[in-house]
Amino acid sequence: MDEILTGLLFSFIFLGAIVLILIISALYIVQQQTIAVIERFGKFRRTVSAGLHIRAPLGIDRIVHRVPLRIQQNTIEIETKTKDNVFVKLNLAVQFQVDPKKVSDAYYKLSKPIAQIGSYVEDAIRSSLPKYTLDESFEKKDDIARDVFDTVSNEMSEYGYIITKTLITSIEPAQEVKDSMNAINAAQRQRQAAQELANADKIKVVTAAEAEAEKDRLHGEGIANQRKAIVDGLSESFNELKSSGLSEKDIMSILLTEQYLDAMNTFANNGNNTIFLPAGSGGADDIRTQILSAFSANKSDN
Repeated sequence: MDEILTGLLFSFIFLGAIVLILIISALYIVQQQTIAVIERFGKFRRTVSAGLHIRAPLGIDRIVHRVPLRIQQNTIEIETKTKDNVFVKLNLAVQFQVDPKKVSDAYYKLSKPIAQIGSYVEDAIRSSLPKYTLDESFEKKDDIARDVFDTVSNEMSEYGYIITKTLITSIEPAQEVKDSMNAINAAQRQRQAAQELANADKIKVVTAAEAEAEKDRLHGEGIANQRKAIVDGLSESFNELKSSGLSEKDIMSILLTEQYLDAMNTFANNGNNTIFLPAGSGGADDIRTQILSAFSANKSDN
């Protein structure tokens, strides 16, 4: 009897262990931001979100894949040409995630989703970039990225993927093209610098010419005022001498002699040792005679 009870006890323990193992094997956990794809006998059964779940044991229900819902990034390098036939290399960053409502499509429809997304991106770039020249591709890279986003997001939505962002991180033409662009830019800057220097020189020349013209004008006005003052002085002297009873001839002789002596005095005071004489051989005698005649006329009148 005791042996029978012992056998039954071991049987219950064995069955209990089997049931416990089956229960434990039926339980599974799905992590946050992950969806598990469940198959039953090789056929899609359902998708399960994060948490603790139970499934049919003994391999009846099997987790075939855990699909991450976090945003992923695929970096792609593409070589293509612009509208002006310049070959460039573009680096693109495509950010995408699985649509939680289409997890089965994302898992079953695409075998290599990253590579296939890259193919769609390359096709979109090679359709969009040739619309722009090299300079325009730098200026409108956001427009190009938007074209790629619109094209790829429409295509990939059918396969359960959401394209969240497409970024063109760099546009690299060949080194020869870079050198040519730098040379063109340097030449333009040198031309602008030359134009600025020429304008500055022009301003200097014009300013100097204006200053010289103003100087000549003021000098002319000074000479004119000086001559007017001389004429006014001579006229005043002439009137005073005429009122004393001298003849016009005598007055002219006196004034000419005074002007001559003043000129010689001024010339001597300026440190000059040169005396100007008439060119003829009798020039000195003529000057002396004229001066003496003037003095004699003044004495006879007095």
